[in-house]
Amino acid sequence: QVQFVESGGGLVQPGGSLRLSCAASGNIISCYTMGWYRQAPGKQRELVAGITSGGRTNYADSVQGRFTISRDNAKNTVYLQMNSLKPEDTAVYYCNCKHPSSDYAFYSWGQGTQVTVSS
Repeated sequence: QVQFVESGGGLVQPGGSLRLSCAASGNIISCYTMGWYRQAPGKQRELVAGITSGGRTNYADSVQGRFTISRDNAKNTVYLQMNSLKPEDTAVYYCNCKHPSSDYAFYSWGQGTQVTVSS
């Protein structure tokens, strides 16, 4: 079982940037693909970015070109650099080990980190 602790969220103005971190309690090398997800109030949790152990990335259309996912296997940490933030990016952000070809997350969710984009 791997547990995740997300951090780095906060309140930011539209157009601003944040860098989220996700520290895993276990070895994430076994997670071929790591993903960042988000859940906005009243909406279902959605996948926003994924990264394989080899560094191949993919992004939801809504964040393509603005968000960058990265991982440091030695530190068991995954990052999400978020630039040009929009109010619609407001959500609680989570990370997890995901299935390589679907949005399915293998482990229990952490507490997440709140991102609020507002002027």
